[in-house]
Amino acid sequence: MTEGSERVKGPASYFPSIERDYGRPIEEWQELIRSSDLTRHMELVNWLKTEYGIGHGHANALVAYTLAEEDGEP
Repeated sequence: MTEGSERVKGPASYFPSIERDYGRPIEEWQELIRSSDLTRHMELVNWLKTEYGIGHGHANALVAYTLAEEDGEP
């Protein structure tokens, strides 16, 4: 790894494959999550899996990252 480059870790490390596999930008997935009436982590994960056919790991990453942003976590 070159100096100044930083490897993406955590939920965001899934973002390139989520965008490639499901054809929507991350911001669009986050807007769907935020606009849902559901609020609990696993409810949202299961909703993404059922309604959009997203795999469990990808759905979990999207929900974790979005909810962490809303809680003010980096």
